[in-house]
Amino acid sequence: MNQPVTHKQPTSLQTTTFSVIFAVSFCHLLNDMMQALLPAIYPNLKVQFGLSFTQIGLVTLVFQCTASLLQPLVGLYADKRPMPYSLATGMIFTLFGMLVLSVAWSFEIILLAAGLIGLGSAVFHPESSRVARMASGGRHGLAQSLFQVGGNLGSALGPLTAAALVASFGQRSIAAYSLLALIAFIVLWNVGIWYKTHGLKRMAGHVNAALPAGITQTRIVLSIMVLLALIFSKFIYMSSITSYYTFYLIDKFHVSVQSAQIHLFFFLAAIAGGTILGGPLGDRFGRKIVIWVSVLGPLPFTLMLPEANLFWTGVLSVVIGVILASAFSVIVVYGQELLPGKVGMVSGMFFGFSFGMAGIGAAFLGYVADHTSIAFVYRVCSFLPLIGLLAAFLPNLRAAKASG
Repeated sequence: MNQPVTHKQPTSLQTTTFSVIFAVSFCHLLNDMMQALLPAIYPNLKVQFGLSFTQIGLVTLVFQCTASLLQPLVGLYADKRPMPYSLATGMIFTLFGMLVLSVAWSFEIILLAAGLIGLGSAVFHPESSRVARMASGGRHGLAQSLFQVGGNLGSALGPLTAAALVASFGQRSIAAYSLLALIAFIVLWNVGIWYKTHGLKRMAGHVNAALPAGITQTRIVLSIMVLLALIFSKFIYMSSITSYYTFYLIDKFHVSVQSAQIHLFFFLAAIAGGTILGGPLGDRFGRKIVIWVSVLGPLPFTLMLPEANLFWTGVLSVVIGVILASAFSVIVVYGQELLPGKVGMVSGMFFGFSFGMAGIGAAFLGYVADHTSIAFVYRVCSFLPLIGLLAAFLPNLRAAKASG
């Protein structure tokens, strides 16, 4: 995409500030590690509180929808009135969410904890995505992938630490995770200082940025709708894995809870690997082709998964994770290029929609599982990557070279 250039920015504004990118990526790891703890301990909560699959889905729905409904609003507000210290402030909600979850005595209190953790995410994701773009120096795909891979690693570590800590020491041990929120608060406070003193200057040129050349407002709206449909496909399928994969493995292959959580870890680790590939590939080969391959590409493997034995289930889940994960960072950057000057709104909308779809998907799939079986859920979800065909309707955009 050829952006109009009105003036040459100082070199200091064009460089990639990796220290800031790694800082928000590290906090993304801690944030999503705490979030991933919740679905990882679903088997424990199900037994302890006698929850149905529908109630398990409702816990995810409260968490995801709390985050999804607020993220676009946070992003839109920050586009107009940037909030350098909002990242640190938002982490306080996650800290209290961990503490409440550690002492929860009823289903309703679990829902409260899920909501608090969701509030923390509502602030963290759009603003930290904005900071990654500020620090990118024009390497937008790379910066977004580095930022997102932190979250993927955290999501992978959540079930692993749950297997080691919560399964061994019980619900009260969840309080230890609040220390992670405290560490993230300290790091993000320092990121806020950089945001205020350097980051705002980098974003100044995007306030009145022009729309992509030759693309009408109608085409942009239609493209955003296609991107949201692709996110729907990706995150509904992801929800089937993150919320119910452990139950699927236990039900079909009779493995232990700890073994199932380790399998979930490998899938989520594959997500981290795919994420780190997507952004740089989009920078190099173009966003559209990477989006196309990453959303439609898993189809053969998702169709094979319900028929596979335990070994091949593990292998296929890893392959699916790598391919699917390469999509999201590219979709976010593509959307930011479609709507320059609205980085926060786009980030919040896409992160929020992904959270919402995951929550709605978890609740709906839990309801279906209660009335059919987990195996049936995986058969239905195996066709979701077909939605990737819609990528054909996206316009071709060249990766923007301007910094910010």
